[in-house]
Amino acid sequence: MDRLTSMSVFTKVVATGSFSKAGRELGLSPAGVSNHVRALEDWLGARLMHRTTRRLSLTEAGEALHERCTRILAEVEQAQADAGALHAAPRGRLKISAPITFGIRHLAPVIADYLLAYPEVAVDVSLNDRKVDLLEEGFDLAVRIGALPDSSLAARRIAPSRSVLCASPAYVERHGAPTEPADLERHECLEYAYRATPGQWRFHGPGGEEVSVRVRGRLTATNGELLRVALLSGLGIGIAPTFIVGEDLAAGRLVPLMPRHGLEEVGIHAVYPQGRHLPAKVRSFIDFLVDRFEHEPAWDAWARGAAGIPAQPVRKSKRRR
Repeated sequence: MDRLTSMSVFTKVVATGSFSKAGRELGLSPAGVSNHVRALEDWLGARLMHRTTRRLSLTEAGEALHERCTRILAEVEQAQADAGALHAAPRGRLKISAPITFGIRHLAPVIADYLLAYPEVAVDVSLNDRKVDLLEEGFDLAVRIGALPDSSLAARRIAPSRSVLCASPAYVERHGAPTEPADLERHECLEYAYRATPGQWRFHGPGGEEVSVRVRGRLTATNGELLRVALLSGLGIGIAPTFIVGEDLAAGRLVPLMPRHGLEEVGIHAVYPQGRHLPAKVRSFIDFLVDRFEHEPAWDAWARGAAGIPAQPVRKSKRRR
């Protein structure tokens, strides 16, 4: 038998002074109540009660067990209440993983506003461009950019991520601007190390056809902000997300290239372990992200005029399983 249940039955017998009264309150037969008490006695190897036709009395072992059971059951009840409260209202420690540049540029202000709105939540943020294992490393959620592989995680889209082929005006002045993907083979190309197809850039042509080209360059990096600095320095051509270079495009510090050849749009998602009972701290933070970014993000607004990016239609985010 379940020992916690047996302990609960035992304490109810002591409180009512009767097997039958305890059974009525618990929805058990007197025999069922007796079975629970007997199970505790067998487990402990000691008699817990003296039972006569008129009254019940506790043995010394029974008194000791009753004191402990009362304390244990109270702690279990409090733990259950605490756990329920964590799901009812946002509180506790929220552990988040996010890419470095997106985390610094766009997630940090959201976290600051969230903490002001939810004073009972504490946030631990780990910025890393690698994909962490949420379950193994103990994260409540992660912000991920790009295509999502099938996994045991749930996901919710919070924003689009669009990219632009670009370079500095100084680089274009020295080396000219490519007009077709094949032209990139003659250019210095700055490469993001975590790209799904390293050394190969893919575009959509004017007719929607996919065109891929092999590229080469002297700089490869695992971080987009470092590549942005290289682009601004005139070291080469790169594919950069608008959430990194949107302001630079709007200000003319970078110029878009090959406007007739588009790049794939991917999503920015919040991913989290699947489960029926999502803690309120996780649910509320994801809702906070969606509220902030689901309309046209600021970075696309900055880049739209310079790079010819159409306005983002308002869409409702969907939970992904």
